[in-house]
Amino acid sequence: MLSAWIGWMFDGYENYAFVLVMPIAMRQLVPPDQIDRVALYSGAVLAATLVGWATGGVIFGIVSDYLGRKRVLMLSILWYSVFSGLTFFAPSYQILMLCRFLTGLGLGAEWGAGTAIVAELWPATHRGRAAGILQSAFGAGFFVASVAWYFVGRSGPESWRYMFLIGALPALLLLYIQREVEESPMWLEVRERRRQAKAHATGRATAIVEDRKVVQFTLTYVMSDPPLRRRIALLLLMSLSTVIGWWSISTWIPLYAGQLAAAVGQDAQRTASLTGVTYNIGTVAGYIVFGAVADHWGRKPTIGLYYIGAFVMSIGLFLFVKSPSVMLLVAGINGFFTLGQFSWMSVYLPELFPTAVRGTAISLVFNASRFVAALGPLFAGYLIATTGSITQTAVAMSFIYVVGMVATPIAGPETRGRPLPA
Repeated sequence: MLSAWIGWMFDGYENYAFVLVMPIAMRQLVPPDQIDRVALYSGAVLAATLVGWATGGVIFGIVSDYLGRKRVLMLSILWYSVFSGLTFFAPSYQILMLCRFLTGLGLGAEWGAGTAIVAELWPATHRGRAAGILQSAFGAGFFVASVAWYFVGRSGPESWRYMFLIGALPALLLLYIQREVEESPMWLEVRERRRQAKAHATGRATAIVEDRKVVQFTLTYVMSDPPLRRRIALLLLMSLSTVIGWWSISTWIPLYAGQLAAAVGQDAQRTASLTGVTYNIGTVAGYIVFGAVADHWGRKPTIGLYYIGAFVMSIGLFLFVKSPSVMLLVAGINGFFTLGQFSWMSVYLPELFPTAVRGTAISLVFNASRFVAALGPLFAGYLIATTGSITQTAVAMSFIYVVGMVATPIAGPETRGRPLPA
């Protein structure tokens, strides 16, 4: 839990660090004759991060079912630490985009391995709470990024680069994981079953159904089984709702808060940083509360509640909040629902798939949606650049949460209190 939590915390830091430094970094690296289209360029970098995240997540989710949760956890942390640090040296917009894509590969890889190993080690009665605490690391990373930027942002025009240098620190975690973290017993059991099934199948024309399944390529197993395929399709709709909602709407909150502050003569950067802090305080609370409520009330009712809250608070923030001081409060409530809802993936997904394909399936749902979601910030950036209005764009994009509300009741069974599928 500790190792996965720290690794995921730096994933959150890495993502929100760019959101915070985006206005300064883009104005330095975007060609001067394109400065009026900086929102579009910003959306393109966010899209590159999402594509890298999706690619790394799907690939390494599959790898974690074969090499183990621990090894992939270590590899992912090393990968994004290296490329986050290299972002410090980015001399141009193109190199920055490349670094963000490569960093994204490691960011996507970390979640599947960390979530799977925590889910496989915790008892059913407290698994939701454990998953909620694990997911809260992402919000904690946002909080750390906000606080870091509050201080680092004052160090001059190149201050944004130091934020990515800080992102290289999780590489120090690798020695601890190597020495102290044990591999998931459930995965070790499946590895042994896979070895035995291959040995038993040697020289035989047929094999028992379970043997054929356990030796089948995990992605083929998931996509060739009709009930699992239907389940994944519906879960992907929920994932799209959650991911597009955050990347296309909530990422613009600091910039919007800064605009409100500038309009009344206040410090835009300071207001943006403070708004980020309150947003992420609400986020951490949202993650943890989700797990506790899901253990008490059930997975699906809790997911539905968070979708409704995200829809209402996204429209409310951008349509009705005009005061920087009110923004500080509303941003926290918004973060509780919009980013806090990501806990459903850590809580619910591992409980829907067998151990042999758990890493593949949960990473596919969590990450594949980002291939489509990558178009979200790009489209939002285009709309903002075209209309000149963050408000209109954010309100329109908020209706993506309705997709999650509709898909949740039919996506899968209620799993509260049940053991993980073997």
